[in-house]
Amino acid sequence: MSPITMSLFYSSLGLGTMMAFASNHWLLAWMGIEINTLAIIPLMIQNPHPRAVEASTKYFFAQTIASALLLFATLSNSILTGEWNIPLVSHPAPSTLCILALAMKLGLAPLHTWLPEVIQALDLRTALVLSTWQKLAPLYLMYQIPLASQNLFLGLGLLSIIVGGLGGFNQLQLRKVLAYSSIAHLGWIVLVLPIMPPLALLALYTYLLMSTALFLSLMTLRAKHISSLSISWAKVPAFTAILPFILLSLGGLPPLTGFAPKWLILLSMVKEALILAAVIAILSSLLSLYYYLRLFYTSSLTTPPNNPPGTLPWRLRPRHNTLIPALIITATIALLPLTPAILTYLTW
Repeated sequence: MSPITMSLFYSSLGLGTMMAFASNHWLLAWMGIEINTLAIIPLMIQNPHPRAVEASTKYFFAQTIASALLLFATLSNSILTGEWNIPLVSHPAPSTLCILALAMKLGLAPLHTWLPEVIQALDLRTALVLSTWQKLAPLYLMYQIPLASQNLFLGLGLLSIIVGGLGGFNQLQLRKVLAYSSIAHLGWIVLVLPIMPPLALLALYTYLLMSTALFLSLMTLRAKHISSLSISWAKVPAFTAILPFILLSLGGLPPLTGFAPKWLILLSMVKEALILAAVIAILSSLLSLYYYLRLFYTSSLTTPPNNPPGTLPWRLRPRHNTLIPALIITATIALLPLTPAILTYLTW
């Protein structure tokens, strides 16, 4: 794909997301989401092998069903209440349908089955866009929908955390592990969204940082399988040394950045007397921590049976830019002391 064509599709992704952000009318927001969908499908099949075509077809059908359900819900709300404004979805049935449609677009459990299969067939760059940028517009619309009860958000969030933890077990493909990691982190964001939106925004920013750092590291290491992490030391030793810290930050261990949103989310749930939900969430997060530690063990504590023949790749002149990954990885590891200042800025 030529650079001009690729820049056109990436510009369309940005335009669709900004259109959804700026819209106060459901039809305009729906159009922005559809522009996003139509812009990313050509990026999925820029390397036209059969698995990429299959993944783009699955993505298209899943997004089409979600878009049709969203359009039906907004049309029902306009018939029942006479309103097309996004914050004025007051009837419980249309608001529930809208949240379920947006949950399917995000890949939240139990509407998640398309996400691991799609991400596993994509290259890491497109999978990064699908795991990060494509989540922004549906999350923003989900935040704007008023809901009388938070039980739907709690159910979707807890189920996503559990499924994201269990789904990563016995996975050998790194992209599938990243897909289930995305489901689990989105569950934490949705869990706190009706309770404290600024905290959900902090969790979203932290997830974007950590996920981008991990994807960029794997792109630099050219790793797509867990077993390939065992020879990553021969490719880029610096990234191999830093990769465990990124994984532990994704798992939410202190004193890394990923600890802050989970700890604050648990505190806010306890203050809202949601102690049982908090206990289920923290116990389910241990499942995700297991496969992060599995990747940690494979990349740091294992070696291949034979050393790579010839000159080791790290001795050659590097052909990758390390400035942007270094900045993102530093933020992924070392932002925990700045959490109070960041949260104050988000609530200001």
